Amino acid sequence: MARTTEKSHDLLQIIRDDGLRDRTLEPSLTDAQLKELYKWMLLVRVLDQRMLNLQRQGRIGFYGTVTGEEAAVIGSAYALKKEDWILPALRQGGAALMRGFPLSLYIAQCIGNSLDVQKGRQMPCHYGYKPANFVAWSSNIATQLPHAVGVAYAAKIKKDPTVVMAYLGDGATSEGDFHVAANMAGVWKAPVVFLCQNNQWAISVPFSQQTAAESIAIKATAYGFQGVRVDGNDVLAVYKAAQTAVDRARAGEGPTLVEAVTYRIGAHSSSDDPSRYRSEEEVERWRKRDPIDRYKNYLRQRGLWSQNFESQLQEELNAQISLAITEAEAAPALTVDSLFEDVYAQMPWHLREQLENLKKTR
Repeated sequence: MARTTEKSHDLLQIIRDDGLRDRTLEPSLTDAQLKELYKWMLLVRVLDQRMLNLQRQGRIGFYGTVTGEEAAVIGSAYALKKEDWILPALRQGGAALMRGFPLSLYIAQCIGNSLDVQKGRQMPCHYGYKPANFVAWSSNIATQLPHAVGVAYAAKIKKDPTVVMAYLGDGATSEGDFHVAANMAGVWKAPVVFLCQNNQWAISVPFSQQTAAESIAIKATAYGFQGVRVDGNDVLAVYKAAQTAVDRARAGEGPTLVEAVTYRIGAHSSSDDPSRYRSEEEVERWRKRDPIDRYKNYLRQRGLWSQNFESQLQEELNAQISLAITEAEAAPALTVDSLFEDVYAQMPWHLREQLENLKKTR
């Protein structure tokens, strides 16, 4: 069996696999907030299923699910304030939705039509939404990390109490950009939180072949700041670890590397066949640690979950998604002019000439 980091004495956990909790570690969240966390996690799960169906039907071209990692995404992003910034990787679309990214625009980004705020110029699932301070990312792994440190350092220079959360996967820690970003974040004491979703697989490369280090979190030591390991399938533990890291950054105490130990249940993307490189037994073992089922058991024990609540929420979320799909698919295709827009404030003669020549060939 490939080495993983799922078991360790230093792994922060609040909710056990059976839903029982450590009352001494529970964060101070209201009943409404606890139920809100569940709603966002369930939305991401249902949306994954619906979007993957659209891809299989040929209605969108590509999709990357976050199934099994919902707690790591929602729990961490929930710790941020509205003015904070997110520089995401592949699986943080749910964080954008939680911060106000309209669901119809989320779906349109995977279509690339006139409703897409990125005008079809970015790959599917590469969301960006300026009002939410959610920065579009690149498929080149880890390039967002130096950018995140730059945003955080700019905030520090301006004495702006903004915190930046930079997401990455375990594979990104093998890239030079990760080490450059971590080094400068430590030197500058930049208000940035590196949130690593260690889902055990960087496409087909297992964690055991990613690093000889005993964990991802320990890598922070070399750069002079804290590293924290947390059960990434425990939404309250992720929230608590992220909240502590965000508070430290906002107080001027510098960066933190949070390693959320989780698992990618599905394929890397809709183009991937994970059966070629991992066993179903491994997947099933992690499926039994499902973050939504675990949190549901926790809420039930707190008297905050019922079958009626679940049924109503499922119906509500599916209705929202259906309406958003209808709105997104009804938007017209982009015109050829969009290829030449937004390059200059006023289109120069050579681009206008190219546009006219292109129109003549259509």
